Amino acid sequence: MKRIKVLQLHPDYNVKKNDVSDLAEQIIKGLPTDEFQVCSAYLCGKPNADQPHSIAENRHYFDLPSKSLSGLRIKALWKLYQFCKQEQFDVIIANRFKTVSMLLMLNKWLKVPLCIGISHVLNEYHRAYRQLQVKCLADQRWHFVGVSAAVRECLIDYQAGFTSQNTHAIPNAIDIRKSEASQLDKPAALAALGLPSGKRIIGAIGQLFARKGHRFLIAALAEIKDEFPDAHIGIIGRGEEEAALKQQIVTLGLQDRVHLLGFRQDALQYVRAFDIWAMPSLKEGMPLALMEGISGHLPVIASDIPEMRDVILGAGGIAVAPKDVSGLAKALREYLALPAAELAEKGVYACNYLLSHHDIETYRLAYKSLIAGNKY
Repeated sequence: MKRIKVLQLHPDYNVKKNDVSDLAEQIIKGLPTDEFQVCSAYLCGKPNADQPHSIAENRHYFDLPSKSLSGLRIKALWKLYQFCKQEQFDVIIANRFKTVSMLLMLNKWLKVPLCIGISHVLNEYHRAYRQLQVKCLADQRWHFVGVSAAVRECLIDYQAGFTSQNTHAIPNAIDIRKSEASQLDKPAALAALGLPSGKRIIGAIGQLFARKGHRFLIAALAEIKDEFPDAHIGIIGRGEEEAALKQQIVTLGLQDRVHLLGFRQDALQYVRAFDIWAMPSLKEGMPLALMEGISGHLPVIASDIPEMRDVILGAGGIAVAPKDVSGLAKALREYLALPAAELAEKGVYACNYLLSHHDIETYRLAYKSLIAGNKY
């Protein structure tokens, strides 16, 4: 039997050592090798000796400079065309707009039977020229995937080539059982992070960027610090906002209560150090970090934005308007006032929801079904 040749194309090399939430690798796991021959390709970047390779049967690194994906992109387009023409793929899965844009043009000549463009964030196609490109170039060979129902609805609402027939919602997921197995127990996680034991710790993982909203969470703790003297915040990550956050912590007198923990390899292993999971982001796609925290059996407080609302509420969490410091403080009060056992029960409930609605096997099967449902 002829195997279906699948190319999964990425703008940048981004394979993770722990594939719990590496969804590109999870798609590959859902495509059995007796039916599919998969190639992972990256336009920019390649792994060094210490970094992992994709589990795909074949791998290709174009190793183009980042600037080649801007402007006319003639060199990048030509190299991609030559590679695809030579390999004669049956299916191409394109991650993010840049790769989708290139393939929308090239497939007029390549005529790959099925192209799947994955949109990872809300409003990825808000620019008029991006919508025009889809409207003019997407044909019957194209299908699109939004990583949440909100992203799918956003695409269809543009009325620019995304339709209810060719645009699908395949919600992001994580390998929850593998995630649980990789996590340190609470004492070990606390010790590894250098966090105090016997405290209530509100945890967050994410780059220290303004859009992650960490400053609002810190401000909320300042409002309730005297009511809950055992409440601490621990944030794993680094980024351009670090200096500003450190200054805020000093200004609010929270030097001993807010812990900026820096970058940690495989940060997921530390989630059980926390008692509450917080994501005060101003915008997200379908953030895997939200699900990673829930997989640690943690109750969640997160921003009430379309991309996260269903998961927050489904998991029994508290959704708070972005930038609402008083709302965050109120949510923290509600959780911090609970006995430890009751707070833990909420975390178990949240994890059970995740198992029911964001199971990794369902995710893998959705992509396999989308691919297998087309003729080659």
